Amino acid sequence: MVAVTVLLAVLLAVFVVAVEAVLGARLTAQVEERLRDRASAAAALVGVLDADDLADRLSAQGLSVRIVEPDGASVEAGPTPAQLRKGPPDPAGLPGPAKRSGSDGGAGPATAGSSSAGTTGDTTAGGTTGTRITSSSVRDDDGVLTLRSDLADGTRITLTAGTRDVQETLAQVGWVLGGASAAFLGVAVVGLVLVVRRTMRPLDEMTGAARSIAAGDRGRRLRPARTDTEIGRVALAFDEMLDAVEGAEAKAVAAEGRVRGFLSDAAHELRTPVAGVRAAADTLVRNGPADPATTEAMAVHVVRQADRAARLVDDMLTMARLDRGIDLDRRPTDLGPWLAAEAERLRLRLPSTTLDVDVPGHEVVADVDPDRLAQVVGNLVDNAARASGGAGRVRLELTDGPGEALLRVEDDGPGIPEADRERVFDRLVRLEASRDARSGGAGLGLPIARGIADAHGGSLAHAGVRHGGADRGGAGREGGSRALGGAVFELRVLLA
Repeated sequence: MVAVTVLLAVLLAVFVVAVEAVLGARLTAQVEERLRDRASAAAALVGVLDADDLADRLSAQGLSVRIVEPDGASVEAGPTPAQLRKGPPDPAGLPGPAKRSGSDGGAGPATAGSSSAGTTGDTTAGGTTGTRITSSSVRDDDGVLTLRSDLADGTRITLTAGTRDVQETLAQVGWVLGGASAAFLGVAVVGLVLVVRRTMRPLDEMTGAARSIAAGDRGRRLRPARTDTEIGRVALAFDEMLDAVEGAEAKAVAAEGRVRGFLSDAAHELRTPVAGVRAAADTLVRNGPADPATTEAMAVHVVRQADRAARLVDDMLTMARLDRGIDLDRRPTDLGPWLAAEAERLRLRLPSTTLDVDVPGHEVVADVDPDRLAQVVGNLVDNAARASGGAGRVRLELTDGPGEALLRVEDDGPGIPEADRERVFDRLVRLEASRDARSGGAGLGLPIARGIADAHGGSLAHAGVRHGGADRGGAGREGGSRALGGAVFELRVLLA
């Protein structure tokens, strides 16, 4: 508002100065035009009237007149330039007849016949005509304007008019414009304050909303009625920003809660093997040397608990790498022979589990990291083996479709309740039926498997669970899930 007020004041000042300059130039031009008209009229009368009569006629119009004849004699009439500077002359107090001075020693007024002796005007049957102006010059002095005209016959006429009335007029115009500008500026300032405050009222509302939100009212919004104005668009952007901030805050709080829960569960999982190792060590230290059978049992217990803790740490490191972005060693791989080879290794590691493999008779080539994909299959088979009690039946079925390969892992265990089919992919989640400390499972196998599948651009889900934008309805298909009756997991990867 201060800047606009200063700008208005400067513009008004420039306007007043410009008006005065233009008006002053115009009035001065009118005075100059008047003097030129009088000079032209006087030139026309040279040779018709004598210099004294001509000077008297010109001075009667309030002009200071000085006529210098060709012989050097001069005639002066009217007020002096000094008198004109004081203001317009009073007609009643004008000086008397013209006064002659020059080479004739101040002789009296010349007659019309004698003054025409030296003219160069043309002579006609009716008398003598005037002469023309050969040159003229104008000088603007303080309060007076002087026009000097040189005639063709050598006569020089100098006319001086006062411009004090022009200056007074300009002064009056300046006062009027200045007062009007001041009044206009005052009204403009008042109107500007009212308009700006009314226009900026939404900003005050935004300020109040921001302070309220900072105080804890996260759900407050501006919701502008108009979004086609600058402030309306700002308010709308403010609401959108608050929605994004509130959503980010909710996600951050949820993530913090998950991290705390993860750390708590991880500490709980690590506490069991560490406590077992500590108990075995305390027993060995307190009881001293024992029989070989007891010592061997303690050593085996320590090894098992340490191995369980190591696997948990490795799984946690793998989850951290997946969160950060795991590097994959991709290469074209025929999934049929690869799955058959992985099944042989799993049979060696799980001799009590019956493992069936069904692969197509043609190539199914995908651009994958075979080692990481083997980790996914291993986690799924381990999970299926634990669910079936370690001596059940697990089936691996590989099929290919338009642009993708599908690997189904089925078991004959009790299956997973529908409410838990997505929860099993959360970290450190184990269903009550599989909470067996001897199994060594910590609830990280399925989250790791899904993370690796996502890193490949594929997906991993329990059949019947919507994941990755498709409805996995595999639980109702013909085949393994119906025959075995247990859990069904589907791994999808893109074909090369």
